[in-house]
Amino acid sequence: MTESVRVAIGSDIDIVRARQQVRTLAKEVGFTSSELTLIVTALSELARNIVEYARSGEIILDQICQGTRRGLSITARDGGPGIADIDLAMRDGYSSGKGLGLGLPGTKRLMDDFEITSEVGHGTQVKVTKWTH
Repeated sequence: MTESVRVAIGSDIDIVRARQQVRTLAKEVGFTSSELTLIVTALSELARNIVEYARSGEIILDQICQGTRRGLSITARDGGPGIADIDLAMRDGYSSGKGLGLGLPGTKRLMDDFEITSEVGHGTQVKVTKWTH
């Protein structure tokens, strides 16, 4: 099992690098190609949020085991402005920026587990997990 992989996020090139890393780790875990597409899409949304709202942060990728289950977790962490109302941010169509407001709720639908914590003025952390089925 691979140790954690950290990717600093601050630009579009970093997002591409994170996508490549998650694709490699997801293949090692044994995800199907369609599951792999869902995971890469989720990572892209999280990394894009870092660039657009916080300017910089990091993505942490972990292969995980829980009994006989195998999975992959993605943690997106930044020290940006934070989210004042997480419930509002999780509604389809709401965006505090220029987006369509589908990123966070869409990411939640793509993954099996979703956790978000945020503190205004101190940043946001989103951790998502996908399990093999």
